[in-house]
Amino acid sequence: MADDRNRRRFTDPRSAAEAAFKAATTAKPAAPPPPASPRPAVPGAREMVTLRLDSAVLAHFQKDGPGWQDRVNEALKALVPASND
Repeated sequence: MADDRNRRRFTDPRSAAEAAFKAATTAKPAAPPPPASPRPAVPGAREMVTLRLDSAVLAHFQKDGPGWQDRVNEALKALVPASND
């Protein structure tokens, strides 16, 4: 029994670290969280997005001042077929 205890103890730090690393990498990872339920569609709801526009397009919508994001939204909505609402 004394031999079992001595065999499991590491006398040098490198062996201890390698054993700890092996134990950590062979452990089964935790199960991923369940996927989030889709949010219900709210009529007229907006989402924050990042959109890359040509500088000329951006200048066109910004030239009339505040509200340019609403104007971009209206221009894009005009291009979307009515059946997708």
